[in-house]
Amino acid sequence: MLSWDDEATPAAPAPKAAAPEQQTRLQTQEVALNPALVSKPAAATDETARRVNAADKRIINGQTDVNQLVPFKYKWAWDKYLAGCANHWMPQEINMQRDIELWKNPNGLSEDERRLVKRNLGFFVTADSLAANNIVLGTYRHITAPECRQYLLRQAFEEAIHTHAYQYIVESLGLDEGEIFNAYNEVESIRDKDQFLIPFIDVLTNPEFKTGTTEADQTLLRSLIVFACLMEGLFFYVGFTQILALGRQNKMMGAAEQYQYILRDESMHCNFGIDLINTIKMENPHLWTPEFRDEIKSLFLRAVELEYRYAEDTMPRGVLGLNAPMFKGYLRFIANRRAQQIGLETLFPQEENPFPWMSEMIDLKKERNFFETRVIEYQTGGALSWE
Repeated sequence: MLSWDDEATPAAPAPKAAAPEQQTRLQTQEVALNPALVSKPAAATDETARRVNAADKRIINGQTDVNQLVPFKYKWAWDKYLAGCANHWMPQEINMQRDIELWKNPNGLSEDERRLVKRNLGFFVTADSLAANNIVLGTYRHITAPECRQYLLRQAFEEAIHTHAYQYIVESLGLDEGEIFNAYNEVESIRDKDQFLIPFIDVLTNPEFKTGTTEADQTLLRSLIVFACLMEGLFFYVGFTQILALGRQNKMMGAAEQYQYILRDESMHCNFGIDLINTIKMENPHLWTPEFRDEIKSLFLRAVELEYRYAEDTMPRGVLGLNAPMFKGYLRFIANRRAQQIGLETLFPQEENPFPWMSEMIDLKKERNFFETRVIEYQTGGALSWE
């Protein structure tokens, strides 16, 4: 963690030659986190030489001062930051009383529905912690565009809210916290998904990892694709569909409402990540080689397989009008959408969406949620936006 205490006590007057170093101490401390940010200090006689030119900004390997947010180059990132702030919510605002009564009622939910809820929470309670760690300890220090960093800070806070929401549901229902929070070690289908993700976190959080070479920049790009397109853009969707399907049947309404807020946030995370990926590709076209694209396709196929196994584990029999085979087509449909968004060809031709109501949840602006409880547009200002 950075400390400013060393700068608190005024030092003795320094020679004139040292003045530029004092004036750029904030940039120097950023460089300590990421040496790739090193840039040549401006001459003491040319104060304007230190001003940031928006055209010089880069998503990665930028040489401009990362502390200077404006002038904007990536206005889309700032707009997404503002939209995220406008969509702020907190878990404890949602009333869980009906969920508690339903859960305590021996005849309220079937055993398959209870298994589904517990398995669902078992994945999500740690998934958003993984996402937050990836942002805070890895991705953030390698992104050199201040506008994008601003959104990443907001995203990290939202991941904390999501973890809070799952904990709030677990606590409200009186579930075994040890069982739920340790499911990523004890339940194979959950463990396999997390084990797929962890190497892509570890490489970015390694203090020795630095961008600046083709190999390193592809490593960063690969990790961004895994988290934006496969974790937030695919791994979450079986769980979202299951809990929202409960809500459509007037069951677990409080949990379903929280999941709807989370889905809204995660959709924005996914969209931001895709914009980030496509901008890196545009600025660094040499990274998008045929070999790299083939590797990404393989990761997509593996992710679809892992998520389908999770669907089979959480739904060994038909429940809520759903069954695991229905999710095979849905996951392929979602994978096609993510692949196309980053410039890959369709992986599974002619796949249809078996859950069109989920598309409505993601794609349409709605004044009320589909199960008619409360207004979903809880905002500090502005209009709800999924873009």
